[in-house]
Amino acid sequence: MSVLDEFALDGDTAIVTGASRGIGRALAGALAEAGANLCLVSRTADDGRTAAAEIEAETGVDAIAVPADVTEENDVEAMVDETLATFGSIDVLVNNAGIARTAPAHEMSLETWNEVIATNLTGVFLCTKHAGKAMIDGDGGTVINMASMSAFVANYPQEEVVYHASKGGVVSFTRQLASEWARYDIRANAIAPGYIRTEMIDELLAENPDMEEAWLSEMLMDEMAPPGDLGGTVVYLASDASSYMTGETVVIDGGYTVR
Repeated sequence: MSVLDEFALDGDTAIVTGASRGIGRALAGALAEAGANLCLVSRTADDGRTAAAEIEAETGVDAIAVPADVTEENDVEAMVDETLATFGSIDVLVNNAGIARTAPAHEMSLETWNEVIATNLTGVFLCTKHAGKAMIDGDGGTVINMASMSAFVANYPQEEVVYHASKGGVVSFTRQLASEWARYDIRANAIAPGYIRTEMIDELLAENPDMEEAWLSEMLMDEMAPPGDLGGTVVYLASDASSYMTGETVVIDGGYTVR
């Protein structure tokens, strides 16, 4: 087998949460280019269907869109059931759905704290729990969680202690999951992006235009990366090319954490 052949995902089935736009849409497209059939999960049904249709037209793989809230266990169970009914197995789970909220810690409401933890951490647990059951009953698989460089460094100038807490939790969750599930032939790794040019980032900068200069001043690169720059990493982690790698977090941040 050649090196490039190790990256092939032909015939595999991948679930990607938060897949209708931004990083999730880019990751789903990359997995499809490598040959994986897809379940695209998003809260908005129309956006998911549009993304699935685009990916099918671009790559020729089969793609379904399932509306689900990753914080609701019934939604997650239904999403896994529909994926299994359509494709017969789950080989790759990409826990990408996430939100960010900014507020000083002493002013943050409990509602805001719970909202972020529910999506960024509890949602990862619920999707892993139910998709993982299918992997355990099948031939194993790969779990890829979306962490953040914020798990390792403080961000500036925004105040978002809950986001940091949630992403630090994702890194620890990934490491422990890898230890517990290795016996089932399931690998677990995480991707920790820095500032990626997504709709969510643009919305934040629209309200806080001075933030971009502060971010770039801490980076080694001259600009934020587009979501597509994460595509090669997700294919690597999903494929046999990374068969000896588990429990790790890959930081892709334009050099922000170097300093």
